[in-house]
Amino acid sequence: MHGLYLLWWVQERHVSPAAVAAILAAGDLALTAVEVPTGWLADRYGHRVSLIAGSALQVAGMLCCWLASGIPGLLSASVLIAFGDAFRSGADQALLYRSCLALNRETDFQIIEARTRAATHVALVALLLLGGVIVRVWGFAAAWIVETGLSVLGLIIAGAMIEPPAETTGDSPTIGTPLVDVSNPPKQLTTAIPKFAVLIIPAAWLGGVAGAASFAAQTSEWATAERTTRLVAIATLAEAGGALLARRLSADVRSQLVLAGVGTAMLLIAVLQPSAFLAAVVGLSFLLGIAEPLRATAIQRLTADHVRARAASLASACDKAVATIALLVAGVLPRRQ
Repeated sequence: MHGLYLLWWVQERHVSPAAVAAILAAGDLALTAVEVPTGWLADRYGHRVSLIAGSALQVAGMLCCWLASGIPGLLSASVLIAFGDAFRSGADQALLYRSCLALNRETDFQIIEARTRAATHVALVALLLLGGVIVRVWGFAAAWIVETGLSVLGLIIAGAMIEPPAETTGDSPTIGTPLVDVSNPPKQLTTAIPKFAVLIIPAAWLGGVAGAASFAAQTSEWATAERTTRLVAIATLAEAGGALLARRLSADVRSQLVLAGVGTAMLLIAVLQPSAFLAAVVGLSFLLGIAEPLRATAIQRLTADHVRARAASLASACDKAVATIALLVAGVLPRRQ
């Protein structure tokens, strides 16, 4: 149902577009607000438990999207899905990294993370196209059954996972002293926080710029249903290609800064030369695909074992905050052909 939510609520449930937009924006803000608290819960009670809770909330959210009606139904669905995303965010990366450590395969984390992101983007395009076919042939009810079934499958997979043992030293074997550790004295935290910010902000900037550029293209005079679908599909596949490339690159702060710099240059070229704007949208998506798995790897390597989910959740919250601001800016900019 990805890409068909708006059509469902506006045309089938008869909720006004303004109300839908406002509630979805509120859901995004709620997700940003609960990212770090749910990360703390994951670190405290287990990353597997957090994934199970998030998947269960996702199932409830899908059922609410399907069966509920009116503004209260949309609000309930939005909140449930936001909390489900928040519980899974960070916990998935922490569980994967700790599993790799337990198997003495720490270096495989970057490869698995990159491949997983690439597969996710490819699957997103396939499901987008498949969802449209299902709705056209069998109707929205069939599409919601498939969507809910996929969410239930995710819950089953989360329940089948195993929580790896905690590190006895509290440090990553590849780094030594962790960068992020909430048990550090204030003076040490004062030093760690700026370093962590330099690590997470470049990818957040890339994500915000890529999202804003895509939004600007999709709301310009150029956009039609066919062109928009093609652009979104190409950009998503470009992001998948970037994730695959990230398997072989260095996961450090320098890589993040270089990618952010290249992305900023692309944006400036697109602004000065509008004919290059669509190419910039695809290029920014490609760079974002590279940056995200590299950042995920760097965060896990530079984070103490008992705060892994919180660190990843903090990065995700930063992404969403920057993306929200970028979209607001893109929304008020003048549109050109």
